[in-house]
Amino acid sequence: MDALPVRTMTANEEGPAIEIVVLAFAADPVIRWAWPHINQYMAAMPRFVRALGGGAFAHGAAYCTNDYTGAALCLPPGVGPDEDRLDELMASTASPAAREAGPAIFHQAQYPHPGEPHWYVPLMGVDPAYQGRGHGDALMAYALERCDRDKLPAYLESTNPRNIALYRRHGFEPLRTIQAGSSPPLVPMLRRPR
Repeated sequence: MDALPVRTMTANEEGPAIEIVVLAFAADPVIRWAWPHINQYMAAMPRFVRALGGGAFAHGAAYCTNDYTGAALCLPPGVGPDEDRLDELMASTASPAAREAGPAIFHQAQYPHPGEPHWYVPLMGVDPAYQGRGHGDALMAYALERCDRDKLPAYLESTNPRNIALYRRHGFEPLRTIQAGSSPPLVPMLRRPR
């Protein structure tokens, strides 16, 4: 199969990017543990995507397949999620189990982040109707070109065990497993530049 075309998104494409990610994560184990009911999920997830990965647009690091079947939001070194918005969102919308375990999960998730400058891939998703057809591979390869060009590592947290094989194919290695309370496992992964 030929490589799927991927491109950098513009700021006015934030809406389609968020829609893709919301659709892609609709059955994600960790995300749906946090928002188990569809009305909770649909109300909270767009705001979660903006708070976690919205900074990608300001830094030219939001990518999509040309036909909007997939999107990746990446954060360059020194740019992080909006933690205040994430904290507020979790406190006001997440399930009781997620609110209880959330602080322990966030604390554990701080440890594996590299201490050196790195790219962070907080969100990458493909429309479920197109999953398994190379869209995630194309997005990841496109994102990692920039990491390699910058000679910087890339870091992500896998919230779905199904995705670990994809990330391994692109050179990511699991660092540990994060879990608290009744949460599904979250696996931080790191890739050194090539």
